[in-house]
Amino acid sequence: MALNMFRRLIQLPASTRLTPTFATAPTSTLSALKQTQSISSPSSITSLIRRQNFSSTPIHNATMMQVVRGCRVEQRARKPTSPQLKDRPEMKGVCVRVGITKPKKPNSGERKVARVRLSNGRVVTAYIPGEGHNVQQHSVVLVRGGRSQDCPGVKYHLVRGALDLGGVGNRITSRSKYGTKKPKAP
Repeated sequence: MALNMFRRLIQLPASTRLTPTFATAPTSTLSALKQTQSISSPSSITSLIRRQNFSSTPIHNATMMQVVRGCRVEQRARKPTSPQLKDRPEMKGVCVRVGITKPKKPNSGERKVARVRLSNGRVVTAYIPGEGHNVQQHSVVLVRGGRSQDCPGVKYHLVRGALDLGGVGNRITSRSKYGTKKPKAP
């Protein structure tokens, strides 16, 4: 262990490298440090040792035969979270149906959702964020990615304040997410 630490100290960059003198055979790494650099305080020795991250377990790379036998397995490609958008940030769509769904088990309430036919012909279920909305059948809306965590199968959101979907009225905080203008100061 002490020999490995001494070898790693020799491999430090030139600015912090300790030049060993092999005239006398050091008994330990600390005594070797004291002999080569005339360091008296133990705190300066420990700070030099701490600069290198020492690990007791060596890093083993795969051998050629292990690679030939097939030890390396390719990772599966990640599936997109909003697959119908086809690498677009938003898509225009027409509402087919507007309704409510119940959330998953620990939560309760009524979540407002809309079935939307996108401009590429696909039909998706999108969540309507915020309190109240003016979406009805045949409304033209803007759909963005982003699932609703407690509604199964809802992987899209409608953008408030864009096209036919109005912003949330009387919204004070996080107005940019809900398409609301800053209220006039009295």
